[in-house]
Amino acid sequence: MIEQHPSELVEARTVPAEPATAAPETSPEEAERTTAEAPPEAEAPSPTEDGPPAETPERPAHVPEKFWDADTGRIRTEALLKSYAELERRLTRSLPLPADEQDEAAVRRIRQALGWPESPEEYEITPSHPALEVDPELNRRLHEAGFTREQAQLVYDLAAERLLPAIDAVAESFRTEQERERLVQHFGGEEAFETVARQLKSWAEAHLEPEVYENLSASYQGVLALHQMMKAEEPSVIGEPGTGGAELGEDQLYQMMRDPRYWRDRDPEFVARVTEGFQRLFGE
Repeated sequence: MIEQHPSELVEARTVPAEPATAAPETSPEEAERTTAEAPPEAEAPSPTEDGPPAETPERPAHVPEKFWDADTGRIRTEALLKSYAELERRLTRSLPLPADEQDEAAVRRIRQALGWPESPEEYEITPSHPALEVDPELNRRLHEAGFTREQAQLVYDLAAERLLPAIDAVAESFRTEQERERLVQHFGGEEAFETVARQLKSWAEAHLEPEVYENLSASYQGVLALHQMMKAEEPSVIGEPGTGGAELGEDQLYQMMRDPRYWRDRDPEFVARVTEGFQRLFGE
């Protein structure tokens, strides 16, 4: 057996290290090109070069200047709450609310602060219509109810605006009914008046402006005037109700046939008068 010294064994087992590979040499041209292609490093912002500071919001128009902090651009909440508390304290001290409805003195103070007069006579009412007058009894009741001067005036204004037109409409309807009753009596009954009314309407449509007919037919005297005008215009054609066609001659009957009431409206009464007239002249 060959004996080996321990140091020789160690040397035999040691693997020689490979030589380190040297970095390839870079030409000056390649180094310059690499430097140009590399992205520039971001520079850390300088504390004094951060750009312009953010703009402070402007004060809204509805916010009073004393409640606006121009440095921070915010509402000064503490000042606003303090001002509100002070306002509430002053109102409570100057106009204390009544503890209950039985506190007449407190209720009276509040009413007077709102414009309630000392007495009904102090209402300054200006009627807005000639038909309205200041009513002392009404004012007394308004005063008892606690109405202010403005509220009492409003009652009179609403009467002129709403109540008077309604009263006028009712009165006009009643007057029209009365006028009609007078006309019925004047012309000898309901049937005779209806006949005259149809004749007046047909004649007015042919001879008068619509506005003139509307105005005249709205009253008793106007209807009588229309009747007189119609009789004067056609004296031989229009007779009093109930006279029939006894006074009509042949020419008058032919004239009646040219009347729109005969050929257009076919007014039963008018057609009957023409028919009776021809029957009287020529028989059946």
